Amino acid sequence: MQQMEQLYRHLIEMVGENPDREGLARTPLRATKAFQYLTKGYKEDIHQLINNALFKTDNQEMVIVKNIELYSMCEHHLLPFIGKCHVGYIPNGKVIGLSKIPRIVDAFARRLQIQENLTRQIAVTIQEHTNALGVACVIEAQHLCMMMRGVEKQNSVMTTSCVLGEMHDDPETRSEFMSLICHR
Repeated sequence: MQQMEQLYRHLIEMVGENPDREGLARTPLRATKAFQYLTKGYKEDIHQLINNALFKTDNQEMVIVKNIELYSMCEHHLLPFIGKCHVGYIPNGKVIGLSKIPRIVDAFARRLQIQENLTRQIAVTIQEHTNALGVACVIEAQHLCMMMRGVEKQNSVMTTSCVLGEMHDDPETRSEFMSLICHR
């Protein structure tokens, strides 16, 4: 932690500021704690996170959790991207505890990421742990690296999807998922 604080102190000096002035005196410590929190997903163990919260079911109808807010950090610029995630799956003998899906989203979002990989990581993890017949994950996010710098487009939204199993192979099932997540 102390090394990261020193790096933040040096960064403040490199932009021409005085890290000892009143408003910045504790900034290296606060920035270190914030960065550690924003990247806490590296310390998450997915198996522990799920904690055997898998329950038997005869249901084979689609289960969807939508509008899961997410906050991540662009691995290219270390700036946030913020959005929502929609996850759906078709159970194959078991369902996962409802709160586990947002926890999985957070575990992967709280890492240095690109949205395309994040979307796939979530879908694959749910597929692997539930053995679902199909899984779909869609993320819609705004990227501060594109809003605050570069092209500076304030209203742009990036949408990514990862669709596996029956959700991928059956166009009607995929269409059902997409229509259900679009109903607000």
